[in-house]
Amino acid sequence: MKVSIITPTFNSAKTIQSNLNSIKSQSFKDYQLIIIDNNSTDKTVEIVKKNNIPNVKFLIESDLGIFDAINKGIRISDNELISVLHSDDLYNDENVLKDVVKTFHEHKDNDIIYGNLKYVKKDNIDFTLRYWKPGSHNKDLFYKGWHPPHPSFFAKKKLFESYGYYEVNNGNSADVELMFRFLNTHNLKSKYLNKTLVKMRYGGASNKDILSIIKQNIQIMI
Repeated sequence: MKVSIITPTFNSAKTIQSNLNSIKSQSFKDYQLIIIDNNSTDKTVEIVKKNNIPNVKFLIESDLGIFDAINKGIRISDNELISVLHSDDLYNDENVLKDVVKTFHEHKDNDIIYGNLKYVKKDNIDFTLRYWKPGSHNKDLFYKGWHPPHPSFFAKKKLFESYGYYEVNNGNSADVELMFRFLNTHNLKSKYLNKTLVKMRYGGASNKDILSIIKQNIQIMI
């Protein structure tokens, strides 16, 4: 079982190196990295190329937003498992991919595995602002404002092919809608891994404040 890591970028030179460091440090090496770059004008692509990561695919072209870029990456991916790791996020430790793949092997009937997320300061990834520990899914929780942290959400590629990709028209709530569609609408089997998988720099488009999160959940369920 191999992993395709999808990383959309746009002028990400300030953060992409820490992202790449977390990927290169993984003890599990059966992964490919797919960079979907929206015509960056800074040194993003140059930095990625200097890292000489094996099994990299580049797609450099205009897109319709971050979720359009992610969809492109999933479509050209070669591996069974999909991880979306944004350019300003990073894996929490060197065993993230190993632990996720191990959990898929131990729970072969699961199509989705998700874990915990750690919010960190933009300028200090070692300073934790808060933890997000979602716990196990049940169908009522989405209607109470619950959903898994999207960066810690690993899904089999076949799910996107069978049940659809990210709905670009949903804007910043496209990740919540997709997880709702997979977990609730189609009742796909998931496993909660009680481990911090990703560090996320606080302040992104989808996590600026609690009101935006509430609006996202309302939008995808009406």
